[in-house]
Amino acid sequence: MAPTERSMQIRIRLIGAIFVAAFLAIAARAGYLQLVLADDLTARGNQQHQRVVKLTPQRGAIYDRNGEELALSLEVKSLYANPREIKDLPKVARKLAPILGIYEKRLRKKLAEKKSFVWIERKLSPQLAEQVAKYKFAGLHFVREHKRYYPRGQVASQVVGFTGLDPRGLEGIELVYDADLQGEAGLLISERDARGRGLATAEQVVRGGTPGGSLFLTIDRTLQYIAEKELARQVKASGAVGGTVVMMEPASGRVLAMASQPSYNPNAINRYRPADWRNRAVSDAFEPGSIFKPFLLAGVLEEGLFKPRSRIDCENGRFEVGGKVIRDHKRYGKLTLAEIIKYSSNIGFAKLGKKLDRERYYQYIRDFGFGEKTGIDLPGEENGLVRRPERWFAIDLATISFGQGISVTPLQMVTAMSAIANGGLLMEPYLVEKIVDDEGAPIYRRQPQVVRRVISEKTARLVRKMMVGVTQKGGTGTRGAVAGYGVAGKTGTAQKVDPVTGGYSVDKRVASFIGMLPAKNPAMVVLVTVDEPQTQPYGGLVAAPVFSRIADESMRYLDIPPTEVVARRELPQQTTSVRKIRRDKKVSTAIKGGRRMPDFHGMSYRQVLEAMSRKGLNIKLSGSGKVVEQSPGAGEVIRYGTKVWVRFGA
Repeated sequence: MAPTERSMQIRIRLIGAIFVAAFLAIAARAGYLQLVLADDLTARGNQQHQRVVKLTPQRGAIYDRNGEELALSLEVKSLYANPREIKDLPKVARKLAPILGIYEKRLRKKLAEKKSFVWIERKLSPQLAEQVAKYKFAGLHFVREHKRYYPRGQVASQVVGFTGLDPRGLEGIELVYDADLQGEAGLLISERDARGRGLATAEQVVRGGTPGGSLFLTIDRTLQYIAEKELARQVKASGAVGGTVVMMEPASGRVLAMASQPSYNPNAINRYRPADWRNRAVSDAFEPGSIFKPFLLAGVLEEGLFKPRSRIDCENGRFEVGGKVIRDHKRYGKLTLAEIIKYSSNIGFAKLGKKLDRERYYQYIRDFGFGEKTGIDLPGEENGLVRRPERWFAIDLATISFGQGISVTPLQMVTAMSAIANGGLLMEPYLVEKIVDDEGAPIYRRQPQVVRRVISEKTARLVRKMMVGVTQKGGTGTRGAVAGYGVAGKTGTAQKVDPVTGGYSVDKRVASFIGMLPAKNPAMVVLVTVDEPQTQPYGGLVAAPVFSRIADESMRYLDIPPTEVVARRELPQQTTSVRKIRRDKKVSTAIKGGRRMPDFHGMSYRQVLEAMSRKGLNIKLSGSGKVVEQSPGAGEVIRYGTKVWVRFGA
C-alpha cells in the first residue's frame, strides 16, 4: 500500500528535526570544547609533545638571631642525558664513569635506554660539573637545581637538622618547619615528536619555581659555638658518653644555645650514626638529682611554711624515712634554708618536702612545667615522668624532694629555672623568631608567651639569693663561679637506673650544674649535664667548670658589664680569658695599654674565637666568611674603654 501524502510529510519533518537536533548538539559540543575546555585541552595537547621533569625546589634559608647563615640552598648543576643524541656511547661511558664515580657498566646501561631523558647524576659539585662539561659530549645536558648546605658544619646541627635529596626535612627545625621552608619546584620541559622521541633541535626550558620562606632562629651562632666547644671538651676529658648544654633568655623563653654530645655534621650525614642525630636536650629524660631542690625551696617559701632564717635539724647526717635511711655527705646539725641549699642537704630537703606535703608539692612540680612537653618547636620531645601523689609512699616524697624518683628533660629544667630567674613566670620556650618570604617580607613573628605565674617575685628573689651561696666559699658549686658576676646556681649528681636490675646503678651518674647570672637580674640561665663521666661523678667537679667557662665567655660576648669587684683570691682555677683580669699588676697592664691587637685578617670565625679565648680579648664580631676589617689595627694597643671589633666578609 503506497504511503499517503500526509505520512510522507510527517516522515520528512521527523527526519528534519533529527538533523536539526544533531546539528545543535554538535554545535553545542564544539562551543563547549572551544570556549570552556580550551585551556585544558591546549595543556593536554602540549603534554603530548612535551616531557616535564620536576626539579628540586629551592628551600628557604635558616639564620641565627643575628642573620648569620645556618642552612642555605645553593644552586648546583645536575647532569642528564638524551640517549638518542649520543653518538659514541662506549666512549662517553668510558670517560664519564671515573669522573662521576659510577661503574662503567651501569653508566652504559643508563645511556642505552630508549628514552629521551635519563638522569645521570644530580647535584654535582662545581668541580665535577666542570670536568664533565669540558668534554662537550652530544646528548649530555646540565640543569640547575638546589642543594642544601650547612655553612657552619656541626654548629647547631641537632637544632637545625637536615634534609633528604627530595629535599624534605628529616630532623630538627628542617622537619618541623618543612612546609614553610619548602619552595615550589620548577619544571624542566623538553619537546618530543609524535612517537615520544626527543627532538634533537629542541631547547630545554625550566619554568616556574618559587623559593620557600626563610627562618630566623633565637639561637646565637657565637653562643652556640661556645657551648658546643666547652661541652665537647669536657665530655672528652671526662670520658663521658655524652652531655648537653641549654642556654635560655629567662625573660622571654628564647633558646640562645642548645648543644648535645655526640654531635654530627649535616653536610656528611651518612658518616654518623642515627644516635648522633638525636637532640638530647629534648629527647633524653634523666633524674635531675639536687638541681631539682630549688623548686621545693620555692614552694615552701611561697606557702609561708618557713622563713629564710628558719633552721632545719639535719640529724647529723642520718635520717630514717619509711624504713629507709637517708644520708648527707657530711654530718650537719641545724641549718638555715640558705645553708641546706648551699651544702645540698638531702635530709634538710626531705623534711621540707614532708612539711609541704605531697599534694601541694606535686602541684608545684606540675606548675613549673614538669611531666609535660614544653611545646618547643622541635621533634621528639619527651614528657619526662612525674607520678601522681597518691602513688607516693613516705620514702618517695623524701627522694623526690632531692630529685630522685622523677625524670625531666634538660629543656624542662632550664625552662623551670627561668621562672625563678625572671620573677616567677613560666615562659614557653621557642626557637623560631620569625619567618620571611623570598623577598624578606615577614610572614610570621613569634612573641614571648607566658604560660602561668608559678611563684611571686619576692619568692623568686629569695630563692636566687639563697642559690648564690652555692657558688661561694663552702658551697658545693664554687667551680661554677664567674669572676665579676654573682652566680645563683645548683649542683647535681644523680644515679642512673640500671636497665638490667631495675635499680640504681652503682657506678653510672649524671653530673649537672644549673645557674643564672647576673644573679640579681639574670640575663641567661644555663644548664650543663655530663652523662656517665669516668673521672669524677660529681656535678660540682665535672659540670660546674663547664658552666663557668661558658657563662664567662658569653658575658663578654654579650657585653654585659660585671656586677661585682673581682678580687684575686676569689678567682677559681679556670682557663678562659676574663679570669686573667685581676685587681693586680696584670689588670693594670691590660687596661693601661699592655695588650695589643692580633692580626686577624684572613682568619675564619672559628679561628678568631679561639684566638679570643687564648689571648683574653672581648671582641665584637659581625658578618660572615673571612676577616676583612678590624679595629684596632694589627699590633695596635687595646686601650681601656675603646671598642674592639672584627668584621667578616666574602
